[in-house]
Amino acid sequence: MTTQAPTIYSLQAPKDVSLTDIEGELNQIWQSYGISGEDGALPAATRATTFTLVVYESEETQYLLAAAGFYTGPIDGILGPQTQTALREVQKQHGLEETGTATPETLTVLREEVAKRHGGDTATDNSASYGADSPRIADEIALRNPCRIITLSPIAGEDEGVKAQVSAYCPIQKRSSTTLVCCEYINLTGTAAALERIGGMVPELLIGDLPKFLWWKATPDPHNPLFKRLGSICNNVIVDSCNFNEPEHDLLALQGLIETGVPLADLNWGRLAAWQELTAEAFDPPQRRAALPEVDRVNIDHEKGNPAQALLFLGWLASRLNWRPVAYEKEIGDYNIRKVSFVTDNQRKVEAELAGVPVGDVGDIVGDLIAFRLSSTNPQADCSTLICSETGGCMRMETHGGAQSTGLFQQVTSLSEQKAEVLLSQQVQRWGREVLFEESLYVTGEIMKLGAK
Repeated sequence: MTTQAPTIYSLQAPKDVSLTDIEGELNQIWQSYGISGEDGALPAATRATTFTLVVYESEETQYLLAAAGFYTGPIDGILGPQTQTALREVQKQHGLEETGTATPETLTVLREEVAKRHGGDTATDNSASYGADSPRIADEIALRNPCRIITLSPIAGEDEGVKAQVSAYCPIQKRSSTTLVCCEYINLTGTAAALERIGGMVPELLIGDLPKFLWWKATPDPHNPLFKRLGSICNNVIVDSCNFNEPEHDLLALQGLIETGVPLADLNWGRLAAWQELTAEAFDPPQRRAALPEVDRVNIDHEKGNPAQALLFLGWLASRLNWRPVAYEKEIGDYNIRKVSFVTDNQRKVEAELAGVPVGDVGDIVGDLIAFRLSSTNPQADCSTLICSETGGCMRMETHGGAQSTGLFQQVTSLSEQKAEVLLSQQVQRWGREVLFEESLYVTGEIMKLGAK
């Protein structure tokens, strides 16, 4: 049975206000609250009382350039030389005036390019889709907890200061309810430099001593003053490595942030939960657990485009089994192959191969795992394990000999909702350091350091 999405009631449509009047306007919304439905008065509305979520959007121009294959640098909202060069390349290819700036004509061309790559869907998750004019994020979060959402939306163009909007949305459920659970929105829009200038006032908009979360949807940059300021006052800094343009570099940067004490969470890590659970279950039987030290071959297939999930999963596996990475190399081609060598506590060598597999139907999450195999060069070892994302997910593994082991243990993952909004609504139920993630990311970082040598 399909669950119908909740109706979103607009308690206050987006309203332009001055920076100094934000709190006053929000108070006015609640003072003037009074709505009635067809059957009489609607339930009372609960104001944001549980936590504050600060969302830093990625700048649309850089996102579009990256999604269309013209740009590989950081998505930081700063339209520097690398971004300007990419814009000129787009303009040159499409016969536009080569200004190196994000003209309306250039953005239109880029949106069309991205739409073609996504099967004609012109909507993008990074084009200010979580601003004050879109209550979509409240669908998942406000159903559980009322909160205040502060969105920082960097834009290209001339620095004209920061514009502010306030609004409030309440999801109305079909089932009976005595209270509307409402989110307050504050949307701040301006160039990256303008947003950085008003960074000092953002802490004043956070709700008292309640938990505070920062969802940094751009490339995490430890040198970005706004990132540093907001990260230092939040209980959790949330990223999503499936959107990283330079996954290896950015995963290494995440490890560096953890070492400085930043309490990080990665939504992409949450997408690995089913794989981790099934892998652990495969070794629940005593005889298989005893054979676990015999594992010396690891194969991971993932959708080509972003190896972050595969690298994090390998880091988790190595951290649990005390494997130390000693070599890392990659071969970029039709199949992006990454090979990692480990040494165990008893000096046995373990070889891992990660393959970026080209797929015709790319999903919403770039780099999703497809299949995973553990095996051993010891033919007597009862450790062979094969896990797949779907019925056909293991075909490549089986073709390359995965099904030849007599001790094969195969199980299909249960794919649950993987969208960022859902994972985010789960993440804000907890905060602080995530030890398992940090330990796994540490090993992943050590692998990346080997590749940088």
